[in-house]
Amino acid sequence: MTSGLRTHGSVPLCLLLCCAAVAVSAQASGAGDSVCWSPSVTSCTECLRRGPKCAWCFKEDFLDGSWTSQRCDLPVNLLRRGCAPEFMEQSDFKVEVNATNSSPQVSPKDIGITLTPGSEASFIVSVKQLERYPVDLYYLVDISASMQENLDHLKTVGVALSLRMSEHSSDLWVGFGSFVDKPVSPYINVHPSKINNPCSDYEISCRPAHGFHHVLSMTGNMSEFTRMIKRQRISGNMDTPEGGLDAMLQAAVCQKAVGWRPEAKRLLLLMTDQPSHLALDSRLAGIVTPNDGLCHLENNIYTGSTRMDHPSVGQLSDKLLENNIHSIFAVDKQQYRWYEELVSLLPGSYLGRLGHFQAPNIIQLVVDSYKRLLSEVAVSVSVEDKAVSRYWVSVSPLCPDGSTAKDRSCSGVQPNQTVYFNITIGLNACPENGEDEDIKVMVHPVGYNESTVVRIHSKCQCRCGPTRRCHDDGQSPCRGTESSSIQEQRTDVNQEQRPDVGLIKDSKIDSNWSCRAEGSDVDCSGRGECECGRCVCEQNRLGKVYGKYCEIDDFSCPYKGGLLCGGQGVCVNGECVCDEGWTGDSCGCPVSTATCQSTNGLLCSGLGRCVCGKCVCDDPQYSGDFCERCPACQNSCQSYWQCVDCHLSHSVAQKEAGHCNNTCASLVNYMDDVSGLTAERSVQCMYISSDSCRYRFQTSSQSGQTQLHISMRPECASSNRLVGTFLSVCALTVLCGLVVVAISRLLLRQKGRASGSAVESGVYHCTGKDLSYIPTTNEKTVTYRRDHPPDHPLEMHIHVPKMPLDDHWQY
Repeated sequence: MTSGLRTHGSVPLCLLLCCAAVAVSAQASGAGDSVCWSPSVTSCTECLRRGPKCAWCFKEDFLDGSWTSQRCDLPVNLLRRGCAPEFMEQSDFKVEVNATNSSPQVSPKDIGITLTPGSEASFIVSVKQLERYPVDLYYLVDISASMQENLDHLKTVGVALSLRMSEHSSDLWVGFGSFVDKPVSPYINVHPSKINNPCSDYEISCRPAHGFHHVLSMTGNMSEFTRMIKRQRISGNMDTPEGGLDAMLQAAVCQKAVGWRPEAKRLLLLMTDQPSHLALDSRLAGIVTPNDGLCHLENNIYTGSTRMDHPSVGQLSDKLLENNIHSIFAVDKQQYRWYEELVSLLPGSYLGRLGHFQAPNIIQLVVDSYKRLLSEVAVSVSVEDKAVSRYWVSVSPLCPDGSTAKDRSCSGVQPNQTVYFNITIGLNACPENGEDEDIKVMVHPVGYNESTVVRIHSKCQCRCGPTRRCHDDGQSPCRGTESSSIQEQRTDVNQEQRPDVGLIKDSKIDSNWSCRAEGSDVDCSGRGECECGRCVCEQNRLGKVYGKYCEIDDFSCPYKGGLLCGGQGVCVNGECVCDEGWTGDSCGCPVSTATCQSTNGLLCSGLGRCVCGKCVCDDPQYSGDFCERCPACQNSCQSYWQCVDCHLSHSVAQKEAGHCNNTCASLVNYMDDVSGLTAERSVQCMYISSDSCRYRFQTSSQSGQTQLHISMRPECASSNRLVGTFLSVCALTVLCGLVVVAISRLLLRQKGRASGSAVESGVYHCTGKDLSYIPTTNEKTVTYRRDHPPDHPLEMHIHVPKMPLDDHWQY
């Protein structure tokens, strides 16, 4: 790496905005067979062309006996099959930034990229808008007869424009040039009397028609500019369109003659009242030579006007960008629509519609266009013509206001603000000859005299480490194993046989090259052919067969999680050979027992075994991830209550150990506190004595003998207090209930007496609301039908009057 270049990983923080890491266009997913592997891939170069995620293993003994195509796979698959990273040829992605060459406007200035087919690289170019620029303004004026009045108005522009632009620019220089059209028929009248003076019919002295005439180079002397304008005379031609685009290209490329300053913002102002000729229009005059885009000025006159066609719009756009020129079109309002479509094809251009070409209008147009063009920041990315079809480019700008534009430009940019352009370049394919290629890509901010050069190196060939041997197509199993004497004897091998097969018949191969595994009576495990003392394994539609004796495959072993041998081993003779740290039929069980470690530091709480990373409890009473749960263990506590009661009632004070041996089969120990006691297998229990004291005890099993540990610190005071409180609450509740029942009975008795007196008096007092709901009659319709009813069934209406409230039943 040359001095001054830093890789992306070592670029300081300030340069991270200028360069982004390489992005791979697609993520590797799925098996390598579906992405990289193919029977037709027989070389490293073909492998890398399948995509940026593919790699080629050039390790000599990799997958002994396998086909050459199996060296191409995803790096993760190659690594799992025994190919170390140093033996892999992979796509090389790099982005390097030259940090020594910086600029206040465009940064970075130089970038280096390495790509392989199918890959892409992203980087960021920053463009900063400065506050005040020097400005070069070149007037390119149509001086056909119809522009006479407009030319007169231009004579008063110089000084006034200089004063107005001083508000926006630190230094304004102006230049001047004129154009009419190509001086050939049918564009002009070629009669001898009309060539030198096209206006002879009107008794006016006019200039001869010309394609482009450079009149005044860039100058800051406004008096000189005004003087040159006043000396200009009009000319004339025959057809309506003019040669404006032809003149614009010459004004752009003839930088030395025009005097464009390198540090200035360059504005090219075209003034006309007619449309312009386009490419191929010159065929009317018999001119078929395309425009070469070069400067052809002699004595400030365009000499190629009669020899070359008008430039195309694309060619003119490239030349304006290449020479950092903003174009301004000051056109008559009648031609506005035509130039509106043209401007959309020219980056960095501005269109103004003038009703009258008067000095104030022209000055305002220049000022407005200058402010508008500087506030819009865009970039153009150009690839060399020879490689344009093999690369693709994407540009995404990040504007100062945080927005992202889709048209490669940001509007409304103010002085001292910066626009960041995220640029991605991808390589579709290598050259047809397959050789590595170096090209340049120019990232050019429109209208700026600075740009970023991107040097791209396309990697299309493999190097395969220091040995430069990729072990790809054309390399026989016998190559490198046969002696020179054997080589001399190979003269009459049957052409129908493979040369290596014929060799083994006519020569003696080293006994170390055997095709049978130890203890096997079949060559190549029955899944390949022995050639030159080495196995060439068969191709199987189910998967790959490889190994020194074709004993390994990737399809005949158990799968776990959709992966052969759980992705943690290789398949050998139908059985998984697990990687370190894994075991089981499908290599799905970790060897480590860390996942079975319980909180007390024991394996499965001391109550089980760790099998495949999970606890298997020895006692069926226990369950849980660590055998920590035992719903039935309370019964085991109850079985010791009689023993504990005996010891507490007879032996606590005297601590006579043998008194309760008839009720206890365990060894009893008295302790101050059993909460901190741990044992291999222990159960925490509690016993409540007749005096409401709680005694904690614990059973444990040590050395096959059960022990009972009883705490000598009973919990009595708090228990008695709790019981007393409970009894008080119960008594209070019962008393309150009795009071409520007594009051309820008293109220009900008084209500009954009041109801009885009302009935006895025979008077019932109804409210108005009650009367509104008492009907006076009840009407019901009953329908009787015969066996053969007539058209209208007989209906009977029965009216049952209701008894008034004041009437009594009559018996």
